[in-house]
Amino acid sequence: MKIVIAPDSFKECLSAQEVASNIAIAIRKIAPTAEIFEIPISDGGEGVLEALINGVGGRRISVSVLDPLMRQVNAEYGILKDGKTAVIEMAKASGLELLQEVEKNPLTTTTFGTGQLIKDALNKGCDKIIIGIGGSATNDGGVGMVRALGAKFLDDKGQEIPEGGGSLDRLKSIDLSNFDKRIENCEVIVACDVSNPLTGANGASMVYGAQKGGSSEDLEILDRNLTHYANKIKAALAIDVSQIPGAGAAGGTGAGLMAFLKGTLVNGIELILQTIKIEEFIKQADLVFTGEGKIDGQTLHGKTISGVAAMAKKYEVPVIVLTGKIGEGIEEIYSIGVSAVFSIVSQPMELKAAIEQAPVLIQDCTKNVMATIMCFNSD
Repeated sequence: MKIVIAPDSFKECLSAQEVASNIAIAIRKIAPTAEIFEIPISDGGEGVLEALINGVGGRRISVSVLDPLMRQVNAEYGILKDGKTAVIEMAKASGLELLQEVEKNPLTTTTFGTGQLIKDALNKGCDKIIIGIGGSATNDGGVGMVRALGAKFLDDKGQEIPEGGGSLDRLKSIDLSNFDKRIENCEVIVACDVSNPLTGANGASMVYGAQKGGSSEDLEILDRNLTHYANKIKAALAIDVSQIPGAGAAGGTGAGLMAFLKGTLVNGIELILQTIKIEEFIKQADLVFTGEGKIDGQTLHGKTISGVAAMAKKYEVPVIVLTGKIGEGIEEIYSIGVSAVFSIVSQPMELKAAIEQAPVLIQDCTKNVMATIMCFNSD
């Protein structure tokens, strides 16, 4: 029996690799002769670095950068085995994971550290950058990132505006005279799992600002500021980023990448699956395990599970989904290629306990699933 294990991370709990490893441990206990392929993946948010380095090969590089509050922090990025392609995970430098709850504030947080990672990749000779922009703590439209690459965002007195989305209303002009010219010869691919525009009711601020610490009043300010920012970009670059799908990703970093780095936004899960050539493994598999921390109606739209299931469906390979929580609206998930969904939580428990026991819960659930399957499979 050939089994592909291709999960996403269980956010704030286990990495995709840890999830895959625990599933594999359980499978070997029930089906010791099974041929197992562990392929941790990501939908374009957290886990892009792990997925591509593990799937393609390459090396990790640690760099001292500034976090969302301009404090020194070590952040990793990767260079794939071709030596020319960098893989940057925005969350490593500018993510919510770097902040305590009381520190979250989209009015002041910045993407500067992400720009520092890009600059380091350029310094090491990379001419292609894949950047996953999920999990950000920011709402600055990517201004900090672009500033780290040499741009200046000036107020009406010719002074640099402060970091953070709360200062964008002060923006009078954009000076690109010292912007890193190496960007012109660098292909920038943006792995993104959302299609929100930059501004409006479905924009960056209104949809995601609250989870980054913004109050309802803050969100109104941030949305107005991003509208002002979009107008300044249009005046300077003749590009209207306000309503482009995906421009609102990562607090408007999608817009900044498109406008200043000529970035191309792509579906994150499709990019990952194609890059690591997972189809070669799935088409010869007898069974696929996938999963993520929570599934709900959004799982059908560009998430890891939908991407894996669609690929497995082409080859009529059954797909088992493991998850920590089953939300509402998953009825259609079976139509995209999923055979069965199992919650790893076996009894009522607090979230903290579920997180602490996640490895055991994943293994126990997998063993039960595999024991059932093996009743009907003698291989």
